Amino acid sequence: MSRETWILVVLAAIVALATLVGAVLLAVRLVRARRLLGALGAGGKVAFYGALIYTILPVDVLPDPIYLDDMGILAGALLYLGRLAHRHRAAQRRLPGQPESPPEQGRLRRPVP
Repeated sequence: MSRETWILVVLAAIVALATLVGAVLLAVRLVRARRLLGALGAGGKVAFYGALIYTILPVDVLPDPIYLDDMGILAGALLYLGRLAHRHRAAQRRLPGQPESPPEQGRLRRPVP
């Protein structure tokens, strides 16, 4: 093998290792977010388990040495779970009798007599 071929092989191995490490880190973050599943409902559970199953199963959109599709699925699931958790926390902070959404800018709501 020539020197250029070895350089390409080494660079490909480094990129494959970097994407594997990224996918593992995202999977670890997703597993840590598992404690929120009880409060997030069925959508959160589907996103969590769907992302983990897609990552573990050998059938992928891209071949396994390229983990970009796995990383995309895991990142999407984390974003979705984060938004669900944010909405859940906002709903818990809301006082009873308080409106679901804040009034529009420039308009004040008047109490009905």
